[in-house]
Amino acid sequence: MGTTEIRWTPTVVSGYHRKHAIRLLSGGGEDGEARGASCVGGVGRRIYDEAVREALIVTWEAADRICGKRLKVVLPDFVASLERHGHLDLDPDVREGLFAVSAATMDRMLSPVRSKAKSRRKKRKISKVSKKIPVRTSLDWGEPDPGFLEIDFVAHCGRSMSGSFIHTLVATDISSGWTDSIPLLAREQSIVVEALGAMFKQMPFQVLGIDCDNDSAFINETLVGFCEARGLELTRSRPYHKNDQAWVEQKNGAVIRRMVGYERFSGLLAGRTLEHLYEATRLYVNYFQPSFKLREKIRDGGKTKRIYHSPATPCERLLQHESVDGRIKEELRCRREQLDPIELLHRIREAQQALATLLSPDGSIGGPGQKTLDQFLSELPEQWRSGEARATHRSKSEQPRHWRTWKDPFDGAMAKVVLWLQRDPDSTAKALFERLQSEHPGRFPDGQLRTFQRRIKEWRQVMAKKLVYTCVDDGSATEAEQGKP
Repeated sequence: MGTTEIRWTPTVVSGYHRKHAIRLLSGGGEDGEARGASCVGGVGRRIYDEAVREALIVTWEAADRICGKRLKVVLPDFVASLERHGHLDLDPDVREGLFAVSAATMDRMLSPVRSKAKSRRKKRKISKVSKKIPVRTSLDWGEPDPGFLEIDFVAHCGRSMSGSFIHTLVATDISSGWTDSIPLLAREQSIVVEALGAMFKQMPFQVLGIDCDNDSAFINETLVGFCEARGLELTRSRPYHKNDQAWVEQKNGAVIRRMVGYERFSGLLAGRTLEHLYEATRLYVNYFQPSFKLREKIRDGGKTKRIYHSPATPCERLLQHESVDGRIKEELRCRREQLDPIELLHRIREAQQALATLLSPDGSIGGPGQKTLDQFLSELPEQWRSGEARATHRSKSEQPRHWRTWKDPFDGAMAKVVLWLQRDPDSTAKALFERLQSEHPGRFPDGQLRTFQRRIKEWRQVMAKKLVYTCVDDGSATEAEQGKP
C-alpha cells in the first residue's frame, strides 16, 4: 500500500503566506514592520526623524528642487554655505542624520513633497467641434479626384505677431495643385466662410472636400455648417503635424511668399493691392507655371528616395485627369489660349511695385514704375542685369552712417592742436601727439597715434581745399587755369 507524501510548507504549519513568514523570521512583527525599512509615509520602522526631513526639505528648496543624486553630492558644501551666511542652524544630530541619507532615500522622503509642488502641464482641451471633424494625415489621401482642397493661412506680420495685419487664405487642390488665394483684413470665421464661397466660384472644378489645420478660424460651427449645407467633406490635420498639410504648405512658400515676400502689410490699401496681385498670380501660376508632384517615396534604411511625376501645370493635370468633365476641359483650353503670360507677369510686377511703395512711402525703394506692356517686354532681355526683379524682395539701400558710435577720444583737445598747427604748419602728427601726451599724462595711450594721424591728415586736406577755393574766388587764377581761351 502506497504512502502519501506531505510537504511541510510554512502555509501548512502556520497558516501564513510564504513572504509573510519570511518577514516574520527576519525579525519583523505581525504588524508589518520590516527590518531596515526607512518609514517614509508611515510604513516600516522610522530611521530619520521629522527634523532630518524638514532640514532636507529646506536644503532641497534652497537648491532649486534638484534630484536626490545631485543633492547628495552638493549637500555638505551647500549646508556649510547656508550656515556660514546665517540661513541655517542645524543640531549636530540632525546634521549627522542629514548627511547619512542616501540619494535614493532622499527621493523617497521628498516624493510626497514633490507631488504637491510639481506643476502639471494642462492637457489640451479638445472642443466639441473638433470631435465632430475626423483627422486625416498626409498618407490618407492616396490619389483623390480633383476637388479635395487643403486650406491654410499665411500671416503677413513681418517680424511681430502683435497688432493687426493681413492674412492670406490659401487653398490648394490635392490632385492637380490648383492654387487660389484671397487676402483677409481680419481672421474671423464668418469672413473665412465668405472667402471660401468666393474662391469656389473661381475654381474650374466642383469642390468635394476641405482639409484644414486646427486653427480656431477653421474649427468652429460656422465652417461645419457651411460644409454640411454644401455637402462637403470636412477633415482636419493632427495638431503640430505640418506635414499633414504638405500640399498647401508647399504652396505657401512657392507661390505666396515668392510673390509677396515676408514684410508686414495691414490696412485696406494693402488689401486691395494684394487682391490685384492674386488675380494675376492665380492665372499665371495655374496656367503657365509647371510644378513637380510626388509620385512615390521609398525609405531605404536612413535614406529616403522620392520619385516625382513629370513637371506639369495645374491646368494640364486637370486636362489629363479622367474624372474631369469634357466641358470643363474645353473651357480650360479656351481660357489658356486667351491668356497672355507676359501681360500677367507685367501685372504681377506692377502690383509688387505698389506693395514695395507701401512699405516705403518716401519712395526710397526704386522700381520700374508705371510702364506700358511694350516697354516691359523690351526690358525683359536686359532685366537680369539690374538684379532682383521683384520690388517686394529687394534689399533696402543702406544709408551712410553720419553719427559716432563712441565718444571722441580727442574731444576738447583738437582746438589746442589746431592752434599749434597754425603756428607751426610743418609739425608732424607724431610730434604733436607726443606734445599732447606730455601736457595730458595718462589720457592718450600710444595706441591712439594712428587715429590722431588720420585726424591731422583730414585737417590738412580741408585747409588745402579752402586755400584753392580762396584763390578762385579772389580772381587770382590765370585765364588758362579758369579754362578760358
